[in-house]
Amino acid sequence: MKLVVLTGIPGSGSTTVLNKALDEVDYVHLNYGDIMTEIAIKEDIVQDRDELRKLPPETQKEIQAKAAKEIKQRSEKDNVIVDTHCTINTPSGFLPGLPIWVLEQLQPDLFILVEANPDEIIYRRLNDESRSRDVQKAKDIQLHQEMNRATSMAYATLTGATVKIIGNHDNHLNSTIAKLVNVLNL
Repeated sequence: MKLVVLTGIPGSGSTTVLNKALDEVDYVHLNYGDIMTEIAIKEDIVQDRDELRKLPPETQKEIQAKAAKEIKQRSEKDNVIVDTHCTINTPSGFLPGLPIWVLEQLQPDLFILVEANPDEIIYRRLNDESRSRDVQKAKDIQLHQEMNRATSMAYATLTGATVKIIGNHDNHLNSTIAKLVNVLNL
């Protein structure tokens, strides 16, 4: 069985591409934050996902590690694709989305980065009324994608996984989905 990590910065379209590709592949889709929330609720630590961020860092780390262990166990029976953040752009700098204690548990086979041109991402963010997203300049969006590339290669170095970058450009959704399906079926 395979364990794949799929990531893309907000507005890259990674969730849209993934949801459509899931109709064509035999994978269980898991959202890392959802698994963390389920664990924290079961342990009576939080009532909902928004409370996770307010927990002490050590508690968050423990839940992260438990989530990684659960995801890895599920990947022993099924092909699993984990939707998560490669890096998080915080006011104090970029934060790795998959720290070492998570990678040691997960041991993914493949990292897939979904990317788009910065101007496409800006346009998508501005037109997404379902979310409240930060307004960023094209150079900041490009930097975030470059950080994801560098970080995913560091993750791959630690785990032996490969890294695949898939462009998701406007008016090419079907070909982007086909590329993702192809990679997942290899």
